[in-house]
Amino acid sequence: MQISAFVKSGGGTHEARVSTSGSMRELTVPAKPDGHGSAVNGGEFLMLALATCYCNDLYREAGRMGLALTRVTVEAHAEFAGVGLAARDIRYRAEVESPASPEQIGELIRQTDAVAEVQNTVRAGAPVTLEKS
Repeated sequence: MQISAFVKSGGGTHEARVSTSGSMRELTVPAKPDGHGSAVNGGEFLMLALATCYCNDLYREAGRMGLALTRVTVEAHAEFAGVGLAARDIRYRAEVESPASPEQIGELIRQTDAVAEVQNTVRAGAPVTLEKS
């Protein structure tokens, strides 16, 4: 499965699209007040990616385990010390509401952490390459 993102910014507009296996969706992301760039920064999107991945994966893994979930809340945080410096102290937490037992929910949370793709990508330190245009 190939996942991609596209951003086009200028003239007071900001366009953002994402795609998974050719299925494209537009996202509403406002431009900065001066019209140059996104009003949402990359670190915020990185935390959103971690939170979204884990939320979606909780539902996926709960289905696999035969558990019903009523509500999932995920919060992700990181520290960025300055320009050009990588994030540090990346943490996230989840709250799961379910008729399942606390033991089953705990096991779901642990198993999902082990298979969450975005979390595992960040943990592995995947190489990032700037391609020539």
